[in-house]
Amino acid sequence: MVCVLITACSTLPPGHDYPKLVSSALIDSEQTTLGAQLDIAARQHEGQSGFFLQSFGADGLLTRVQMINAAERTLDMQYFIFRGDNTGRLVTEAMLRAADRGVRVRLLIDDGEKMSGDDQIAPLASHPSVEIRTYNPFRYRGSKQFIRAAEFIFNKSRLNYRMHNKVLVVDNSVTIIGGRNIGDQYFQIDTEEQYADNDVFAVGPIVREISASFDDYWNDALSIPNEALAPGNSSRRALAEHRELAVDEPVEVNADGIDFVKRVDSGEPFAGLMSGRLPLVWAPAYLISDSPDKKSVVDGDSQGELMWEQVVRATLAVQSELLMITPYLIPGDEGMQQFRELLDRGARIRILTNSLDSSAFPLAHSGYMGYRVPLIEEGVELYEIRSNLGNVRGSGQTEAMASHGNYSLHAKMFVFDRKRILVGSMNYDPRSMYLNAEIGLLIDSPELAQELVRRFEAMAQPANAYQVLLQPDPSGSGQHLVWRTLEGEGMVDLQEEPARSEVHALSADVLSLLPLDSDL
Repeated sequence: MVCVLITACSTLPPGHDYPKLVSSALIDSEQTTLGAQLDIAARQHEGQSGFFLQSFGADGLLTRVQMINAAERTLDMQYFIFRGDNTGRLVTEAMLRAADRGVRVRLLIDDGEKMSGDDQIAPLASHPSVEIRTYNPFRYRGSKQFIRAAEFIFNKSRLNYRMHNKVLVVDNSVTIIGGRNIGDQYFQIDTEEQYADNDVFAVGPIVREISASFDDYWNDALSIPNEALAPGNSSRRALAEHRELAVDEPVEVNADGIDFVKRVDSGEPFAGLMSGRLPLVWAPAYLISDSPDKKSVVDGDSQGELMWEQVVRATLAVQSELLMITPYLIPGDEGMQQFRELLDRGARIRILTNSLDSSAFPLAHSGYMGYRVPLIEEGVELYEIRSNLGNVRGSGQTEAMASHGNYSLHAKMFVFDRKRILVGSMNYDPRSMYLNAEIGLLIDSPELAQELVRRFEAMAQPANAYQVLLQPDPSGSGQHLVWRTLEGEGMVDLQEEPARSEVHALSADVLSLLPLDSDL
């Protein structure tokens, strides 16, 4: 550990000088089965791209694995988190099968949230068709969190900068992009925690733009080949042992009595998306993303794109209504000023975020707590999701899964004037604005906007959310927050903030006193 800390203070990640090849997305994608089919469809829609929103978590899992199973030439994946749990193993085995049939596989994973078991993916790097890179890695390669925390403290200026993107592209012809990481929680099949999210399945010209963004990150100096970090984990022997384990302990993914391995074999929903049975919405779209060297761009040391600037422009163009779903809401001075400008011109703002009851991260919630009163006083309509849903409309999961009462928001969605939407990886907090690299799609589509409006209103109804309001104190000395919701057959105003436990509430209260906003 001492050696790790001594060598941690560096502006460059370990392995930065390891030789690596520059590579790029497939050029002649129309020569693949998917590419040929979708090229014809795109030409019929005059340069627009086709989209399908996936709110149901399990569909996000099935679509990803089925897309990988359909790959013929290339598979590119970029994720903030890639868990070694059941769904992570299911995706891993699909990647290995793709590589075995000659598909070139490129996987880029951030290193900020690594946990024990997540390195199950590493043996695939010794496969001749697979290359795995780690973005901005820690020097310590184990999973002991106290050592990782110590290294972070000694090298915060570098390690605080993370890649939050979530992208999967097959044959440079079809993509799925949004807020979901790879893991049981993110596909809402974990009884202990379900993270509600949204994906966009997309085809058409926008796919090549997303692939170009992937290439930028893949070839960036912060993307380090796994062989430079842990050679033993990427050896042929490790891959052989991985194959043996897969035979001895085949992947099983079950939830609510559903066998997801068998569901993958059914071909749905991907087959429906490709056949038109699940119709795509064709619309103009724009990729907005951060440059891989975002930290240098923010500091003014280099030129590049900043996603936050483009979100600001889209927000300030709103004339009548802004809807926002974000798991973390820490608007800062700049965000508050944008809200004031919209409200001053008569626009309506409604925001749905996590409650302390639904939030798995009291630290993030602590940064939001101080903004509630100013937001409501300015005129923002504020809703917080409940962990125990009254019904599952808009939730993205089954009633059986919702009955466990461990629901939490992870989606990041904006609706501008019910005409345009933004779906991607960006939370509405300083970390996403200035620290994490992010990506998203702006889509000009009233049809998709109405779909997200319906989901917002289903999730924000009193059976599923608390409306946070200000009421006069009985003493007449001021105002206090109440949480209005449906309990039984009637509406109630809760005087105390709903929380998972007294310890959970105390943690958030104590953390809210610390000046941590810029890191949240």
